[in-house]
Amino acid sequence: MHALITNDDGIDSGGLRTLVRTAVACGLDVTVAAPDGERSGSSASLSALESQGRLLVEERVLDGVPDLAALSVHASPALIVFVGVRGAFGTVPDVVLTGVNHGPNTGQAVLHSGTVGAALTAVTHGLPALAVSCAATQPVHWESSVLVADRALGWLLAYRGAPFVLNVNVPDLPSEQLRGMRPAALAPFGAVQARIGERGRGYLTTTFSETSEEAGAGSDVALLRQGWATITALERPTESEAIDLTQLAWDTSA
Repeated sequence: MHALITNDDGIDSGGLRTLVRTAVACGLDVTVAAPDGERSGSSASLSALESQGRLLVEERVLDGVPDLAALSVHASPALIVFVGVRGAFGTVPDVVLTGVNHGPNTGQAVLHSGTVGAALTAVTHGLPALAVSCAATQPVHWESSVLVADRALGWLLAYRGAPFVLNVNVPDLPSEQLRGMRPAALAPFGAVQARIGERGRGYLTTTFSETSEEAGAGSDVALLRQGWATITALERPTESEAIDLTQLAWDTSA
């Protein structure tokens, strides 16, 4: 099988190298195409730096993975997947892998994640996807992310149902302190919260910090705090059948 691997932290991210090495160890052929720089919070935006209608791409060598060519792309991770599933970077992938993100992607805040947004883009094109995040912005214990990603990837590759995103979050703990991995519901909020500060003429200040709210039992935020790696299945965006829109319907020929 062939995997397209990207992230939202950029081509020089340690998490990207970690996920690439994990995928290769699982026996996957891989194409690495990652943003040229930080694109966190880009969700599924299709943004790029274009020159005369061209998508700018540069060949790179990843530290620690010298035998594998990588592509630095001047684009958001979702756009990289959007064109990658059409063969823009060579072989059309069978699966898309994103991460390992520096920082958690939990709760309903996954809506804003470039890591998850790229994975959801893959699912909308009929491909399964794995999004992996480490709970620390400056991870130390990469071995735990490798351990969890390897187990999650092996399971996803053997799955034969409809494609979905397997969203994985890993606490930054030594592997011997990791409690294991558990299915989790999305918390009603993410792992960080925004606070609006000073409002001045033409500007306002915004700061982000770890949320202090209590997460519900069984949620990804709660389990991650307890030392569990969490797994959550995310489906592609789809219409709601719970809302009756018939009264809003309008036919000009009637």
